[in-house]
Amino acid sequence: MRPNTIKKAFEFAESENRPALLSYTVAGDNSKSNSLKILKSLSKYVDICELGFPHNTPIADGGQIQTSSYRSLKNGTKIKDVFNIVKMFKKGKLSKPIILMGYYNIIFQYGESKFIKMCKASGVDGIIVVDLPWPENINFSKLCKKNYIEFVQLISPTTSTLRAKKIIKSSHSMIYYISMLSTTGGRLKTTPKEIKNNYLKIKKLSKKKNCVIGFGITKDNIASFKTVDGLVVGSQICREISNSIKNKQKITKNVDKLAKILKRRII
Repeated sequence: MRPNTIKKAFEFAESENRPALLSYTVAGDNSKSNSLKILKSLSKYVDICELGFPHNTPIADGGQIQTSSYRSLKNGTKIKDVFNIVKMFKKGKLSKPIILMGYYNIIFQYGESKFIKMCKASGVDGIIVVDLPWPENINFSKLCKKNYIEFVQLISPTTSTLRAKKIIKSSHSMIYYISMLSTTGGRLKTTPKEIKNNYLKIKKLSKKKNCVIGFGITKDNIASFKTVDGLVVGSQICREISNSIKNKQKITKNVDKLAKILKRRII
């Protein structure tokens, strides 16, 4: 039996009286070696690292993440490379839980059982499949649970209370609340107060499960969400990578600086 490192990460953040900080980067951006270095840099400050599969037909990804995916695909990143990055990262001293995030077509083409086997072998702790909603994800979710891998369900502002209850009941220990109806990286279309109110409605249905907020979270608004279980920052990190490349600056140094600011603002 594998320990639930994701649950432990939330417990550690709670012991420090703060939300868990989750980062998102695309595997292989801007190179396979740099992708690993970026993860190592982020892991000094974040509690959980989300790692995206580069994909050429994104559904939920905004411009910044699409650009990261383009760079990764251009560099020839394959599924085996993603698992290798995870495996190498997990060998490090500052290793943090890894959640793979991507689209079902990749998993379907690879084969569900083979995919889960590779996740387990490389040290993946959790999976988010953007376009595999409940109840279509029930069997895959069970396969993940059988292999001690967290399957993270998504809930949006338009999810009805009845449907939310069913999703939460079917979920493992972590839920991802999408802050707004948008792709990633968009400006908040509503106030932090309204997002938190919607979040609290979900929390009332899932008091024993950790619920993170993602989409539109940046260093400028992250302090407004100090009381939630966890916060995901992705597009701003991908933008930092893009700007570093454009300005010929050291990527890891700039990402390190951003992660440090994000952490400081939720303490």
